[in-house]
Amino acid sequence: MRRAAVESTLAHAGYCQRLGDYYWEIGDASGVLMHGQQGQRIGANKTVRLASASKWVFGAYVVERTRGKLTPAEIDALTMRSGYDALNPLLCNRNDTVQSCFRRGRNDAFTPGHVGRFSYNGGHDQKLLVDLGLGSADAATLSDELDRELGHTPGMRDADKPLGIKYLAPEPSGGMIATPAAYGQFLRRLIRGDYLLGKMLGQHAVCTEPGSCPTAVSTPAALPWHYALNYWIEDQPGGDRAFSSPGAFGFYPWITADKRYYGMIVRETLAPRAYVRSAACGALIRKAFAEGRAQQSPAENEQAGSADAGD
Repeated sequence: MRRAAVESTLAHAGYCQRLGDYYWEIGDASGVLMHGQQGQRIGANKTVRLASASKWVFGAYVVERTRGKLTPAEIDALTMRSGYDALNPLLCNRNDTVQSCFRRGRNDAFTPGHVGRFSYNGGHDQKLLVDLGLGSADAATLSDELDRELGHTPGMRDADKPLGIKYLAPEPSGGMIATPAAYGQFLRRLIRGDYLLGKMLGQHAVCTEPGSCPTAVSTPAALPWHYALNYWIEDQPGGDRAFSSPGAFGFYPWITADKRYYGMIVRETLAPRAYVRSAACGALIRKAFAEGRAQQSPAENEQAGSADAGD
């Protein structure tokens, strides 16, 4: 019944139409419960660019590295409140180091008036990597570092499986690549609590919408979501409080508020606001799965918004 509800929603709901090729998956702590794909270009084992879905992985890395004991400065960085909010990822390339990317142009500009205020940008993560002593690291070094912290966590039931998430460019806010299968494994490890961040989901949340939130400077989200340690909480009025990390090219992963299920819609497109389309459709299939009945898109003027990518 649940699968039929999800598939009917994908086939008929307005938000899920004209998405191009995509892969979708829903699972729980034990594994994949259902999945499917439209077209041949995107599949469970085809590598895609994560864009801002990288942020959730980097958040898990930092929490693991600090054994869950984050400093106030680290919390500020992972909640986009460090004041380093001028990074232009287009100035960086895959041959850079963390530091050479950070120093190019105005990427390392610091705005004192933005300290303690939410200002969505990849500069916070870039500066945090420098502060963690990884300024000289290139993409390969960062990939090894990621694997060291997240690939071999003690007590993991699937510790024999490689992490499968790598840096294509030395940008923690948007420079990673992975297969949907590898990212699904990452989400399962979060909901099982294999990673410390999984036990901390929802903690350190900050408001993000300028206007309604006095401590917000800028957000790409069209809805008043909160932001926690490098991921979003979809807690707008009427929202289901899912945790998510949408990326610019349309990669949209989520974990349900009760931490029982995870899911994703995976696209790789340069279409404008691809993240919004993926998140809007993803929220509908999440609801279809939860309720066991097909969902229709709400009125177009209530269209779901989402987070942009930092790359």
